Amino acid sequence: MITIAVANQKGGVGKTTTAINIATAMAATGWKTLLIDLDPQGNASTGMGVRSDDRERSSYDLLVDGAPLADCIAPTGIPLLDIVPATVDLSGAEVELVNVEDRTARLSSVLDGHHGHDIAFIDCPPSLGLLTLNALSAADTLLVPLQCEFFALEGLSQLLLTVERVQQRFNADLGIIGVVLTMFDRRNRLTDQVADDVRACLGPLVFESVIPRNVRLSEAPSHGLPALVYDHNCTGSRAYMALARELIGRLPAERKAA
Repeated sequence: MITIAVANQKGGVGKTTTAINIATAMAATGWKTLLIDLDPQGNASTGMGVRSDDRERSSYDLLVDGAPLADCIAPTGIPLLDIVPATVDLSGAEVELVNVEDRTARLSSVLDGHHGHDIAFIDCPPSLGLLTLNALSAADTLLVPLQCEFFALEGLSQLLLTVERVQQRFNADLGIIGVVLTMFDRRNRLTDQVADDVRACLGPLVFESVIPRNVRLSEAPSHGLPALVYDHNCTGSRAYMALARELIGRLPAERKAA
């Protein structure tokens, strides 16, 4: 299973929206996909229509109690897409893990050897705590949503420094599969300037596909649906399908789904 962490230390960059919709897009193209909600807010779970009272086991049980992954996986209404939901209990996981010896490797040990899915996406919280460190330690690579705004590059430099530290201490094989520009608005000249600056700085690491500001993307979570299901023809949905095609092109050829 290829494991991709969707992370950015800055909040409000479209991280959960990206995790939900890229997972849906991958499932739509035939990949058996797992979405792991590691954010205590549980927005990825809600956005996939998994209600709090339906969550018998969650990512909290996975990390804190060492519950088997199979016991924590819940189906979604989308073919080939499953989820490990989050509950409010997860907000206390960081405190409970502080004194645990292998506290940064809990998720990695649970995912290791799992063959039930082709690919997994981990939706990380917008902070660098034990939850995010567990995700980065378990991941093969990192997908970074980056909002087209003035402070984007500053936040990105902090994230790249974090990745370097994780590589040194926890996961030497962690890579960055790409940076995706989100909330792109061509009517705003600053958006174009930020996009140009990011591409000048990171070159081919930045995906060609950009995610536009789109009302349907914002509406979809309130209906418990990914945008690709809520309105598959909207500009946001088409952008995520294009991103999925690009992502597949960047995956190691020997690990791609048949």
